[in-house]
Amino acid sequence: MKRIFAPIILLFLTAGALAQVKTTVTKSKITFQIKNLGINTGGSIAGLQTSILFDPAHLNTSIIEAIADVNTINTDNDTRDNHLKSDEFFDAAHFPKITMKSVSFKQKSEDNYIGQFNITMKNRTKQIEVPFIYMGTGSSSSFKGSFKLNRTDFGVGEKSMVLSNDVTVFVELEVS
Repeated sequence: MKRIFAPIILLFLTAGALAQVKTTVTKSKITFQIKNLGINTGGSIAGLQTSILFDPAHLNTSIIEAIADVNTINTDNDTRDNHLKSDEFFDAAHFPKITMKSVSFKQKSEDNYIGQFNITMKNRTKQIEVPFIYMGTGSSSSFKGSFKLNRTDFGVGEKSMVLSNDVTVFVELEVS
């Protein structure tokens, strides 16, 4: 009986040590920047929902998933916002969500990481490398990163002489 009991206790202790704590987002900010007529312009997207199970000591089992609501796009110009939500760009009526799901993580240096993420817009998925900084202090943590993507890879607008294909996305999260 003792022989069976000892491995069971060891299993529970090991599982507890490797368990990652699910976090709650206390603050989030998603902004983007793109050149239009050679001038940097941008905006933000709100409505973020996340599931984060991130543990720097166990990167192979860490997971980050995020969903942003296209209908919350804000460029401080209602006409432009409505145009971006139209079927010509994001087609928010049919594809209201942008999703981001981690595939893998690597630690680059002390607080610097690189994540491979599948990003899906308008039913098109592409894997993007996202460098980010993770700072964990006590019961709270923060993630800060940015990445570039080609909007035409996702069918967001067409190629244009006026509007750049490259969009830079900035993400900041605080979790507890």
